[in-house]
Amino acid sequence: MGTHKNRDRISYLPWDVLDNILVRLPLKEVVRTSILSSNWRHKWTGISQFVLHDKCIPKRISDKVARWGSVMEIIRQVQLCHDGAIEKFKLAAYCRPDHSDLDQWIRFLTSKGLKELILQEFDSIKRFNLPFCLFSSPLLNRLELFGCRFKPSSAVIEFRSLTTLQLNQACISGHMLECLVSNSPVLERLILLDIDHQIVLRIRNPNLKYLKVDSNFDDIFLEHSPLLATVDIGLRVGVAPRFFDSGAGQLVRIIGCLHALRKLTLSSAFLRFLGNITVPDRLPTMLQHLSVLELKDVRLDSMTEVMVCLCIFRSAPNLEKLLLSVAGTTAYSRPSVEFLITQSLSNLYFEQLKEASIRAVQGVIPELILIQFLLARSPVLEKMTIVHYGSERLPGESLQQFVPASKDVKIFNLSM
Repeated sequence: MGTHKNRDRISYLPWDVLDNILVRLPLKEVVRTSILSSNWRHKWTGISQFVLHDKCIPKRISDKVARWGSVMEIIRQVQLCHDGAIEKFKLAAYCRPDHSDLDQWIRFLTSKGLKELILQEFDSIKRFNLPFCLFSSPLLNRLELFGCRFKPSSAVIEFRSLTTLQLNQACISGHMLECLVSNSPVLERLILLDIDHQIVLRIRNPNLKYLKVDSNFDDIFLEHSPLLATVDIGLRVGVAPRFFDSGAGQLVRIIGCLHALRKLTLSSAFLRFLGNITVPDRLPTMLQHLSVLELKDVRLDSMTEVMVCLCIFRSAPNLEKLLLSVAGTTAYSRPSVEFLITQSLSNLYFEQLKEASIRAVQGVIPELILIQFLLARSPVLEKMTIVHYGSERLPGESLQQFVPASKDVKIFNLSM
């Protein structure tokens, strides 16, 4: 017997050590250990983490319902044989889950000390109603859901350990979302993608540090999340939000309260949202910690978007990195161009800016003025990247007329 142990040391490792080894392997390989010996036949069903992806399903099975059947074969064996904790479950296999199966499986998981539940994109005719038991999971620290419907009352929500919450194509009311966020006291990361209906986003959490929104919404309130350091908001084009103006304007109310902000990413549509009522020269309180600013698909022929951008520039004295992509811009739009020229002659400097990037440049007047403006007002700039949209780079003669304030700046003139 001693000789056998020496030959097969791995079988006699303590279970916590063996589990730590097995969860690092693809589940398909872990399942294969069942053929090693009778001792290993059901070992794989007792591991603490299950990640089900496309490789767990035979390639010959393409039907989405049949693919879920393959997933259920694994799940049933786990339900039958598992007698320990299940800390993580991730469904990343494209299939069409049976809602009653999925409901039963989540109930099983919540009774096993679940810490991470990740449901990635799957096919479904209608939204999956989450079981109530999920909303009082004391150990759950990561929750990523796709295609789900939230229907519990606020009284049953108690996520004491939740640090990461991601909702993708979820059906949820504004009130339900507010309860979900505010009843997660240690929540640090919140990601909202393609929410089903336009709702008011009231993000109230004193511990929240990261927020990403890529969805339509009616309005957004962030003043009760004082630790937000990274904010990325992408409002979709073509949807008219309903404004709840406080009198000071959207820009002051939404961005002006983010005093811990270090990185800010905004879409073109959200810039227009912010500038809908009134735009001040600068925010009442400076964004002293903001070091990285990314502005996506900015329309330089839009007076509103230009004014919002310049307000943020003036309010971020310690900005070090600026990433800006421009949308299709008309060759000449008198109000925005004249405003840009006026501002380029004003007392606005980028004292700490070290890196700037402007993408999708077409070489029209507003873009050239902006490039000239940035080069002339950035005394410590080290790198300027200009990516021209099309087969040709920005003409060399256009660049030669720009006089940079920084002697050390390197200009990279590229084409897409």
